[in-house]
Amino acid sequence: MDLVMAKKVAAIITNPIHKQGLYSAGFKDPGHTEFLARLAGLPPASSVMMLAVPGLRVVPLTIHVPLNDVATHISADKIIAVAKILHQALSLRFGIEKPRIAVAGLNPHAGEGGTIGGEEESIIRPAITALRQDGLLIEGPFAADSLFHIDARKTYDAVLCMYHDQALIPLKTIDFYGGVNITLGLPFLRTSPDHGTAFDLAGHNKARPDSLIAAIKMAARLNA
Repeated sequence: MDLVMAKKVAAIITNPIHKQGLYSAGFKDPGHTEFLARLAGLPPASSVMMLAVPGLRVVPLTIHVPLNDVATHISADKIIAVAKILHQALSLRFGIEKPRIAVAGLNPHAGEGGTIGGEEESIIRPAITALRQDGLLIEGPFAADSLFHIDARKTYDAVLCMYHDQALIPLKTIDFYGGVNITLGLPFLRTSPDHGTAFDLAGHNKARPDSLIAAIKMAARLNA
């Protein structure tokens, strides 16, 4: 952090951390993303996690939240804040002149008009309307089960998802070994591999460095 804040290095690439071990040792932040934001003097909500592979970028609105608590962590204000950080990053970091953002619904069939949950109509759609009024090219909410096939991926530059697995399952299915985590909203660039510590592979000479290599290359490319 000292080096990157002093602009002596261009980016930070972090390796996976074992959260349970950190928590048991007294680590107070939910993870790297919030920890780095705090060290940079920013509130945790100012940092956003993007996962990327060639052909797909996803951002989970909620990250390490139990599934039965996800709905209580979704709000129009949070969607608006995260979408604006995502829009800015797509423009400035990725050089996309007019970023197109798709928003996934929370419930099956994106709530189907309120018959399968009401979050889409009461929270997500009003947030999208407000963002469109601010000039963002953002559409949704879309049913998540039809949002990630090859033709759908041609219609957007990134997807704002409602929860962790909704974002990571399609991305890891497309390219399990090449995924990169990019933290948006920080005053510096941070990337990391899109996988965990994989203790079960330790000592077996089976672990693959592909995602770390991709994270290093992504940091270099975004700084070019």
